[in-house]
Amino acid sequence: MTPAQLYTIIALGIYAAAMALIGCISYGKSKTLDGFLLGNRNVGAWVTAFSYGTTYFSAVVFVGYAGQHGWNIGIGSIWIGIGNAVLGCLLSWLLFANRTRKMTRKLQAKTMPEYFHKRYDSKGMKIFAAIIIFVFLVPYSAAVYKGLGSLFSAVFPGVETWVWMLIIACLTAVYLVAGGYIATAYTDLIQGIIMIAGVVCLIVTVLGHDSVDGLTGLFENLKAFESLPGDPTPTTGDQLTNIFGGSAFKFLCVNIMLTSFGTWGLPQMIGKFYAIKDTAAIKRGTIISTAFCAIIGCGAYLIGSTSRLILGGQLPEGGIDSVIPAVLMEVLGGGTLGIILLAIIMILLLSASMSTLEAVVLTSASAVAVDLIPTVSKKPVKPETQMLLTRLLCLAFVACSFIFATQNIPIIVSLMSFSWGVVSGCFIGPYIWGLFSKKITKAGAISGMLAGLLTVGITTLIISLNSGFSAAAAKSPEMGVAAMAVSFVVVPLVSLITKKPNEQQVEEIFTCYTEND
Repeated sequence: MTPAQLYTIIALGIYAAAMALIGCISYGKSKTLDGFLLGNRNVGAWVTAFSYGTTYFSAVVFVGYAGQHGWNIGIGSIWIGIGNAVLGCLLSWLLFANRTRKMTRKLQAKTMPEYFHKRYDSKGMKIFAAIIIFVFLVPYSAAVYKGLGSLFSAVFPGVETWVWMLIIACLTAVYLVAGGYIATAYTDLIQGIIMIAGVVCLIVTVLGHDSVDGLTGLFENLKAFESLPGDPTPTTGDQLTNIFGGSAFKFLCVNIMLTSFGTWGLPQMIGKFYAIKDTAAIKRGTIISTAFCAIIGCGAYLIGSTSRLILGGQLPEGGIDSVIPAVLMEVLGGGTLGIILLAIIMILLLSASMSTLEAVVLTSASAVAVDLIPTVSKKPVKPETQMLLTRLLCLAFVACSFIFATQNIPIIVSLMSFSWGVVSGCFIGPYIWGLFSKKITKAGAISGMLAGLLTVGITTLIISLNSGFSAAAAKSPEMGVAAMAVSFVVVPLVSLITKKPNEQQVEEIFTCYTEND
């Protein structure tokens, strides 16, 4: 066993023990359904802010997005991190946090499907939303497993990737099933601190590498970069140093929109607003979460933009998904300090992934246990039965995601983009318009949901028939952005020509904004 492997195993053991302990401690606060899913709606600013940020960023951001876009686009890819912080985080908190908190409390909605049901008086929307969440978040979480598994395989080349994915799945299941949302929230706080420390350490180490030579050297050396003969991804120094992405400007804009506006419709992100305790906590949480996202997002893409210099322009054997693992091994693989930092970075990436996984698993399990089964069941489902079902479905979802991840699907970024686009494309229109407008009809909301799904589904079918599924997967960011735009536009347009909602019922719902906390 090498020193790097030993230090990583020790760090992993300490981390796993801490997460399991938090799950056990939180068990007493998660015995009711409201406590298990929302922490009794009494979660503070720091915990919610870090929970939002850590759910936003997983190992896929580093391995997939930052690795691919940093390698292909260069310095301009940092705009994705800026967009995530400003549009995906700051604007989301400012526009939706307080309204979501107040309306979901008024409606007594614990989940996104339940919000749709009670806001639009539609059981059909509740069932449809629950199915969409469970089906399409499986590949989303599988992408997280794949990203993290490839990183650990770089440090432990003799161990199969699926072994690491299984360890991650078991660890996530233990503390999530035991402690529910409150356990995930407090582990997110710890994970967030680890992520910040890890990213800062990695930035300093990467910029200090001889091939990079600091921030100024990064620009100068990238400017002089020339692709090697036979490079499968040739580029120029002008491209890598173009602050606006050069020839990749359109591609850059699409990815900024997908990864930023996409959070506006993702149930695992919006769910954080359900649980925060008051308006004062939201004001503090907005600042904290935005700062966190700026550090992690911009840091990840900055690290990715150094990859061609650190790897000498040679794409790793594993392709684009192996760029960041190769960079880590190059800059941290030697010396005691480097080995210790490598162990810290591995825990950083484990933290980033597990926080995303736990949010996705909890969202998906509750969609079935709380929204789908009680709605289609002929007999009333007792709260304690729902609790048991939710815990069991958390285990089932982890298992499904693990099995899906072990299938040889190599395109991590496209896989996550596809799922992200479908889920957000279905929900973004009905969710946002439902918060702000009294004129939105049930038909309008349903149409927006279906329009988002069909935009991705029909486009995927057409491209797949003509050019194969891999070509469709490559277009997943554009499809996701289109689905969100279509959903957002269709909802109010259909509402103009369909039967108006019950005015008294809607007015009662909107009194939530005038009531005291």
